[in-house]
Amino acid sequence: MEKNQYVAYVSSYTMQQKDHYGIRVYDVDLEEGRLSEKEKVVISNSSYVTISHNRRFLYSITDFGVESYRIGKGGNLVTMNRASINGMRGSYLSTDYTDRFLFVSGYHDGKITVLRLLEDGSIGEITDEIFHRGLGSVAERNFRPHVQCVKMTRDNHYLCAADLGLDHICVYRLNPVNGKLRQIDIVHGELESAPRHIKFSEDGRFMYVVYEQKNMIEVFSYRDEDGEPEFEKIQQISTLNDYHANVSAASALNLSEDFRYLVSSNAGDNSVIVYRIDQESGLLTKVLCLPISGEYPKDAALFPDNRHLVSLNHESSTMTFFSTDLDKGLLIMHGKEIKIDQPNCIIFHRLTDDQLED
Repeated sequence: MEKNQYVAYVSSYTMQQKDHYGIRVYDVDLEEGRLSEKEKVVISNSSYVTISHNRRFLYSITDFGVESYRIGKGGNLVTMNRASINGMRGSYLSTDYTDRFLFVSGYHDGKITVLRLLEDGSIGEITDEIFHRGLGSVAERNFRPHVQCVKMTRDNHYLCAADLGLDHICVYRLNPVNGKLRQIDIVHGELESAPRHIKFSEDGRFMYVVYEQKNMIEVFSYRDEDGEPEFEKIQQISTLNDYHANVSAASALNLSEDFRYLVSSNAGDNSVIVYRIDQESGLLTKVLCLPISGEYPKDAALFPDNRHLVSLNHESSTMTFFSTDLDKGLLIMHGKEIKIDQPNCIIFHRLTDDQLED
C-alpha cells in the first residue's frame, strides 16, 4: 500500500466552535498509524458522513438538512449542493447500493427521509417521508420513536431502520424507480435494548446490530426468500468485559476494510472492543476489550491494514491512537492524542486513481 493512498474524514459538532469546521480531512499514514490534517470544511454540526458506493461523493448531515461533496484530488472535498430533509437534524445517512437514493434517519423526530440522488452526485428532491409511531411525546427516550440508523441490505432490496426508542428494526421494501418505502417486516429487540447501528457482512448474509442500552451485539442471518426478507438471530454477545463501569452505553459499530473484524465501543466504560468474524458462520469471537484513554468513544475504527486503531472521544474532544496485535489481543497506545471538538464519526477512504494527487 502506498503512503497517503488513504484519507480519513472526521465529522464533528460545531456548537462549541467559533470557526464551524464540521468536517476534517486527514492524510493517513498506514505505516505509523497516524493522521495528519490537510483540509477543514465549514459545515454546521456534522452528525454523520457517508461515502457513495462508487467512491466519488461524500454526504453529510447538517443543521439545514444534508450536504453533498465531490471527492477531489487528494481526497479534498468540493462542495456541490445542500437539500432540506423537511424535519429536524438527522442522526445518520447512507445511500442505496446503486447510489440513486439517500436515506436519512431522524433521532429527534422519529423520521426516515428518502432523497433522490442525481447523476452528477448532487442531492435531488424528497421521494418519501415516514414517521415512526410510539407512545407519544409524554414519554421520554424509551417507547418514543428515535430512528438512529438506516441501512440497505446488500442485495439492495430492503431498508433496515434501527429505532433506538422503540427497540426494534423496521424493514422496508424500496421501490427502485420512485424511491418509495413500504414496511414489510419488524425485527424485534429486547425491551429497552436500544438498537443503535447496523452493519452487513461483505456477502450480505449476516446483519450485525449494536444495542446501546443492553451493551451487546446481535448477529442475524439474512436471506430474501421469494420476495420476503427473513432474519434469524444466531448470536448475542456482550460489548463489555465481565468487570466494567456500572453505567455504560455501547456506541460504535464498524467493520474492518477486509470484513474480518468488527469494532464497537462503550461510553461510561470508555473502552473499545474488537471481534473476529467467522467468514462461514458470521459468528463473532471477542479479540480484546480495553480502555481508550478518553471520554465517550462515540466512534472507533481499525486502520485499513488492521495494525492500528483510532478512537473518537466525544466528551474529551480527542482522537486517541493505538497499535494493535489482533492475534495476541493487544492494544497499545501509540503517540499523542489529537484535539478535535466533539468528534462523531470517522471514515477511511481509499483514493481512486483519478483522486490521487499528481
